[in-house]
Amino acid sequence: MKEFDVVVIGGGPAGYVAAIRSAQLGLSTAIVDEYIGKGGKPALGGTCLNAGCIPSKALLDSSEHYHRIQHKYASHGIKTAKVTLDIPAMIKRKDEIVTSLTKGVAGLMKKNKVTWLQGHGHLELGMKVVVTPQKGKPETVQAKNIIIATGSVPRTLPNVEVDQDRIVDSTGALEFQEVPKKLGVIGAGVIGLELGSVWNRLGAEVVVLEAMDDFLAMTDAQIAKEALKEFRKQGLDIHMGTRVNSAEADKKGVLLKYEDAKGQYEQRVDKLIIAVGRKPHTEGLNATEVDLYIDESGYIHVDEFCTTNIPNIYAIGDVVRGPMLAHKGSEEGMMVAERIAGQQSEVNHDTIPWVIYTWPEIAWVGKTESDLKQAGREFKSGTFPMRASGRALAMDETTGLVKVIADAKTDEILGVHIFGAAASEMIAEAVVAMEYQASAEDLASIVHAHPTMSEAVHEAALNVSGRALHI
Repeated sequence: MKEFDVVVIGGGPAGYVAAIRSAQLGLSTAIVDEYIGKGGKPALGGTCLNAGCIPSKALLDSSEHYHRIQHKYASHGIKTAKVTLDIPAMIKRKDEIVTSLTKGVAGLMKKNKVTWLQGHGHLELGMKVVVTPQKGKPETVQAKNIIIATGSVPRTLPNVEVDQDRIVDSTGALEFQEVPKKLGVIGAGVIGLELGSVWNRLGAEVVVLEAMDDFLAMTDAQIAKEALKEFRKQGLDIHMGTRVNSAEADKKGVLLKYEDAKGQYEQRVDKLIIAVGRKPHTEGLNATEVDLYIDESGYIHVDEFCTTNIPNIYAIGDVVRGPMLAHKGSEEGMMVAERIAGQQSEVNHDTIPWVIYTWPEIAWVGKTESDLKQAGREFKSGTFPMRASGRALAMDETTGLVKVIADAKTDEILGVHIFGAAASEMIAEAVVAMEYQASAEDLASIVHAHPTMSEAVHEAALNVSGRALHI
């Protein structure tokens, strides 16, 4: 029986980073992963690289190029002849990017001498992991430490059957070979908005049905209000407070039946995307038999250092508390590897950034005004509109704003919220500031290059004390 210092179950961003870091620290390491990519070949990288973060961003980028040609280039003095779409070529480009990255992860395993055990991994008593490949006999390995990083899977609706043809989940929505004339999306969260945006830009008529009354309730209310107005302007037909009663697929498409406070409705769409969130993937772990505690929400219970109720077994990423974000899982993977090696590492969950890759993008870190009001904490805030930014005007990207929230007494930055072009890049400055407990005054005193989009962060920080210069 092979023995390892660390066995990681799951090859996504949480798992493969944990494996790399463990190996870097001199620990003999194996990674167990069962994911089968396109073409039936095993592929590391998990949902993120294969069917989530990376392929969706590839399509978002491609669709934004098409949208710009159609609607924005003329104002720059660039006129184009008839523009045509080649969706199969777009999908092929997306697949090539995925293949490049997943091969890169496999190369990193080899470079760092991490043993890749291809197959499904489950726990056995005595710190053993049984690996069952697609073909062949199961193999049992012994571990001194086990890191569970099995990720998440799409949530489903009890009254809707996903067939990956007419009715698809987030994975199937990345594989359309033509633009649907009419596309339905159930769920106006991160995934629903991103996928809806892709096909809306490419010409689909998109209707989005969301059960919640509040749009993007996890974001700052001011940002959410501006974003909803903009997305509706772009053509997304977003309905809040709706309940889907049924969705029946036939040869012509999908018949949707739903209701809201005003009544009941029927609508026919060509394709339907189910984007109602994700849930922890712990099926087949053998958790009950080894007494691994999983809470009522399906998450593996861990402490602040990702330690489970079983000594030397850890869990990271989407299977534990906190946001289901690839970078959060990666940071937890590094922390656990370093703690196994005897280092005093930790992750500050208060400074993990969020991003929604619509266009304009939405990004934030820290608390919203609603969070602080509920906590009874006094605060002050400053905003700056993108329309007042010279660089945004030059780029023809004037939609959105930056908002900085600080403690009313200490001036410590408590949250930064951005709706605008390149928000995903701009938010990093706020994360650094909050990680080092900077004040709004600290951020306001930093010299920002002119003209840049990041000047909007500077101006919002100045405006916390009413000192914005360009509004």
